[in-house]
Amino acid sequence: MGGHQTRTGVLAWSSCFLSSGSRDKNILQHDIRVPSDYISKFSGHRSEVCGLKWSHDDRELASGGNDNQLLVWNQRSQQPVLRLTEHTAAVKAIAWSPHQQGLLASGGGTADRCIRFWNTANGNVLNSIDTGSQVCNLAWCKNVNELVSTHGYSQNQIMAWKYPSMSKVATLTGHTMRVLYLASSPDGQTIVTGAGDETLRFWNIFPSVKTQAPVRDVGLWSFSRSHIR
Repeated sequence: MGGHQTRTGVLAWSSCFLSSGSRDKNILQHDIRVPSDYISKFSGHRSEVCGLKWSHDDRELASGGNDNQLLVWNQRSQQPVLRLTEHTAAVKAIAWSPHQQGLLASGGGTADRCIRFWNTANGNVLNSIDTGSQVCNLAWCKNVNELVSTHGYSQNQIMAWKYPSMSKVATLTGHTMRVLYLASSPDGQTIVTGAGDETLRFWNIFPSVKTQAPVRDVGLWSFSRSHIR
């Protein structure tokens, strides 16, 4: 697939469509069923697009940029329906809640350090919390109303939070460099993190659907020489 003029740094799936964000400031929509490079283009950021995430119902796409903006798009318009500008650093971390429609979480970079929660029906900020360090990734737990954040400078930690109180469930340490990558297991209980320290770490952090209680024990395996970037 072609279309971007410079590097493509972020991807997001929505059914048969693949969205890509680039340093060229554009978001391209690719339909993998047709041979064309892309079927539509979203232009709204003033700098590199570094975060992309479709809502769970595939109706809205959230994009974050190095221009400190968080934009929300829908499939009916090539202009953003929301332009959210409260962050003061790049917005790479984006996550839609699986528990409440229209609830979007975003995290800012080193100069911002905040996780913000938005009602995308009206663009209002619902809550904001200063985490103390750069926010690199966000992910909601599908089993309970909690989310996890990974961080860079200066603490390189992983944090689990209850929503909406934003009380800390756990603070996990072990990585010695910025935690760049985050993925969840299909059962929603385990996460894997990857960092610039060339390790992958697996954490048993969230409860199952049946237990409905925070898992305090943390399981960890480290693959110290796994190259992930």
